[in-house]
Amino acid sequence: MTPAQLRGARVTLRQWRNADHAAFAQLNADPVAMEFFPSTLSPEESDAMVQRCHDAIAERGWGFWCLEIGGACAGFTGLNVPTFEAPFMPGVEIGWRLHPRYWGHGYATEAARLALDYGFGALRLQEIVSFTAVGNVRSRAVMERIGMRHDAAGDFDHPRLPPGHRLRRHVLYRLNAPS
Repeated sequence: MTPAQLRGARVTLRQWRNADHAAFAQLNADPVAMEFFPSTLSPEESDAMVQRCHDAIAERGWGFWCLEIGGACAGFTGLNVPTFEAPFMPGVEIGWRLHPRYWGHGYATEAARLALDYGFGALRLQEIVSFTAVGNVRSRAVMERIGMRHDAAGDFDHPRLPPGHRLRRHVLYRLNAPS
């Protein structure tokens, strides 16, 4: 399938390239960027994630695209089918991860809007969800800026994190397709 490429005023969501590995590994090794993830990633773990993202896009045409800003890999933004059991599944999530040097400029919001438009337009999804650890106020702010609403009744304990883990409790946000 031909991978979708989405362009905004300042960002591009595109298929992953070999040249993206080093920048993405640097992002995944950054403890500030990874504060709301269980751990930083080794270069090998980061490369494996790039490969999974690349393969998903190659297979279905969409996924967690490489987020390109100014010609550089800044992280990812896109749509994904979570692979864990949760009350809101089955579903499609929107997610992002950016290197901190790109924070505070509206890039995540711009890129997320491109992904939402693709999900509701080309894919004809009826709903897109997003979730994060309770304390991740930056990601929650992006969710709210793109029109998502917190579904407090849907908040959940992430099944891949053990009881008592500081990040186990997650908030769920939802957005329905425009009428």
